[in-house]
Amino acid sequence: MEQRLVHIALFEDNDKLRESLAYLIENTGMYKVVGSYNNCNDAATVARVYQPDVVLMDIDMPGDSGIKGVAAIKEARPETAVIMYTVFEDEDKLFQALCAGANGYLLKKTPPARLFDAIAEVLEGGAPMSPAIARKVLGTFQARTTTNLYDLSDREMSVLHLLIKGYSIKMISSELNVAFDTVRSHLKNIYQKLHVNSGKEAIVKALREKIV
Repeated sequence: MEQRLVHIALFEDNDKLRESLAYLIENTGMYKVVGSYNNCNDAATVARVYQPDVVLMDIDMPGDSGIKGVAAIKEARPETAVIMYTVFEDEDKLFQALCAGANGYLLKKTPPARLFDAIAEVLEGGAPMSPAIARKVLGTFQARTTTNLYDLSDREMSVLHLLIKGYSIKMISSELNVAFDTVRSHLKNIYQKLHVNSGKEAIVKALREKIV
């Protein structure tokens, strides 16, 4: 049986960039562009009708902002992974996007190869981010609390650090030299202790409460 291609939807108001992205994605042989739009006003409908596995979402578009588009997609189809693809590096936009439900945050200067790596990572449950964005996220932890209110173990803290940096389960396993299933177990424990249901929610809570 032929393997189903990963379905991707694009929301980008720069026509030339959007068309270039669609061309690159379609020519990988692994992905299929099921929708390409210059605004996200109908993002919820797109998510319900075309059921994309991954969405690449710009922030600054005519009509509804990409941040509002993320929230609409997540409400309509929570299992769709959304990667912000933007020029904005400020912490306010980053935090708003993550709170709205974004699974990753890439800058538009990201090389195409890294973009495809990010799509693969988000499909594995990772939270891919451009290096500059990851540094901003980690920088917010410098004023971290001295008390571990959620009783996370040292290993769980290490896993959470790597999750914040955008590592997938496979990458965390390699970085910490532990089994894939061990990382999954750690993540399950982290989610339970933080009272969240996903990596994205764990990142948002860690950011908001300076847990790490």
